[in-house]
Parts: sequence; structure tokens; C-alpha cells
Amino acid sequence: MTHIADMIIAHPHPSGHLEAGDLAIAIEACLDCVASCGSCADACLGEEGIADLRHCIRTDQDCADICLATARMLQRQGGHHPAVLAPLLEACLQACRNCAEECERHASMHDHCKICAEACRRCEAACSTLLEKLRSSGESSH
Repeated sequence: MTHIADMIIAHPHPSGHLEAGDLAIAIEACLDCVASCGSCADACLGEEGIADLRHCIRTDQDCADICLATARMLQRQGGHHPAVLAPLLEACLQACRNCAEECERHASMHDHCKICAEACRRCEAACSTLLEKLRSSGESSH
């Protein structure tokens, strides 16, 4: 269990635009995806057919980078700027979707790809949910 939700709630000036629970779920999913993608890329490097996994490795690295940036932006409570946050969430969920699709191609041969795809799908869903809530709150138009 993490302390992310507790930290969001304990902040002296929470943004108020998004619920702490929703933020915590998305941050945790992003950070889990960072670790899963990093581990998957490393495991791919250890496989015999590394040339066949080159695209998977790059996709893992891209996904990990965008997930890390997204998690860091979501952690900041100084005020989420919807014009920045909405496109970032869109980019993150698309990177996760791309990575999941790539890893799913290798999942029957490599358990690490199966696990990574699951983490990517979870992060994709969390970002999608947060994006929907951001848009439904009217914040994305400010």
C-alpha cells in the first residue's frame, strides 16, 4: 500500500479540481507502469531474439517516460492547469495503449510482456477515467 492518497489529502492547498482518490489511483497506475515497462524492457534485452523485441523495448521506454511525467504532474497540488493536464493524460493513455498492444503481441512467449501489458492497460484505464472526470467538471475548458 502506498501513501499517495494520504499525501494528496494532507497537502495544505489541494487543487480541488480532481478527487484525491481518483488522483491517487492514476498516480499509482502511472508509477506501476513506469516500473513494469522498465522491467519489461530490461527482460527483453535478456531474451535470445532481441532483434525481434527491439520495437517492444523502445515502446516500453517511451511509455515509461510519459507515465513518469504524468505521475509527477498529477502529484503537484499547486493547481492543475487543465489545458496542460488534459493533453498529457491523452498522451499517457495513448502511450499505454500502444505499449500494451505491442507487449500483447509477445505475451504468449514472454511472461514479462504479459505482465507489462496488464500494467499498461490499468494505467490507460486510470488516465481515461481521470480525463473524463476532468472534462466533465468543465475544467478542461479553462
